[in-house]
Amino acid sequence: MKWRSLEESTLGTDSRPLREIFAERKALIAQYVPRETQAIHEKVIAELREQGISGSALAVGTKVPSFELKDHNGKAVSSPELLKRGRLVLCFFRGRWCPFCVGQLEAMNRILPQIRDAGGKLLVISPQTVQQSFFMADQHRLGFPLLSDAGNQVARQFGLVYRIPDYQETIYRRVLINLPFTNGDESWELPVPAVYVVDRDGTVLFAAVNPDYKERPEPEEILEQLVRP
Repeated sequence: MKWRSLEESTLGTDSRPLREIFAERKALIAQYVPRETQAIHEKVIAELREQGISGSALAVGTKVPSFELKDHNGKAVSSPELLKRGRLVLCFFRGRWCPFCVGQLEAMNRILPQIRDAGGKLLVISPQTVQQSFFMADQHRLGFPLLSDAGNQVARQFGLVYRIPDYQETIYRRVLINLPFTNGDESWELPVPAVYVVDRDGTVLFAAVNPDYKERPEPEEILEQLVRP
C-alpha cells in the first residue's frame, strides 16, 4: 500500500512550487474519486476546524517536549541531542499512503542541502511503523530521518492527534488504507499535518498546523523561518 507519483522514474526532480503539485493532485482526486467520498473527507476537515484543533496545538513561543524516536533504520534519534547542534524542522505527516504527505516530503527533500547549510536538521514524524517508514524512505529516496511515533505519543504532546470518525474509517477500509497494519495499532488515530521550526533552546519559532491535509507550507517559507536571526 503506497502512493505512486505520476512519474516514479523522476522522483525528486519536480521543482514546481508545492501548491502547483498539490493543485495537480487535487484535480486528479476531483476527476477520479466519487463526490460522496470527497464530501466525507471535507466533512472531517470541517469538524476538526470547528473543534479548534489548530488553536490547541503547540504555538509560536512555547517549548516543545523532548522526545526520542526510532528512525526508518531503527536508530534512536534524540531531540535534545540534535538541538545542541542547531535548529530543528519538524514535519508531522499522516503516512506513506497519503499523496499530499508524499508530495510534501519530496519537496522538503529538495531543500535538504539548504537546511543543512543553515545548520538545521529536518525530522519527519508519523505514526507508521519503522518498516513502513523504511519503505517510504527507500521508495522516494528521502535523505532525512523518518521517525516512527508509535501510538502518536509525541504528536499528542504537540496537540495534533485526532481519531478518524467511523464514517471515514469505512471509506478508508474500502480503499485499502489499513491504518492498523500501517501504524501497528488499532487506534485509528492520526496527527493533523504540521510543521514546526524549533530554536536550540526548544522554543517554537514557526508553527503551521492545518486540519486540511491538502494544504502545507511551501518549503521556501520554512527555510526562511529556519535562517532568520
